[in-house]
Amino acid sequence: QVELVESGGGSVQAGGSLRLSCTASGYSMKCMGWFRQAPGKEREAVAGITGGGGITAYADSVKGRFTISQDNAKNTVYLQMNNLKPEDTAMYFCAARVGFCSAADTTLVRTAYNYWGQGTQVTVSS
Repeated sequence: QVELVESGGGSVQAGGSLRLSCTASGYSMKCMGWFRQAPGKEREAVAGITGGGGITAYADSVKGRFTISQDNAKNTVYLQMNNLKPEDTAMYFCAARVGFCSAADTTLVRTAYNYWGQGTQVTVSS
């Protein structure tokens, strides 16, 4: 059984940083993604990674501020978030796909994923 457990969320002031972690069990990482959902809004893609970590993609809103990476030995994917803004406030979810994603853009497609974590809250105050 696949389980994804996120951690690292919290409350920070604008301009601050957080690092989210998502540890997978029962699953060998092939294509992983981070998504977020703010109250009253659709869940949106933030970043994705596939190809053993060599292929990444980012939503335009986070490019240059967020970095996704993975540690295969720990079966963990990370999301380093720098220069956080109030509009980054949301519940952040980790997602996993059974197989590799065929292209970088695919890692940002919500329906490409088979498994989801419970989420970790990120709150950024101005």
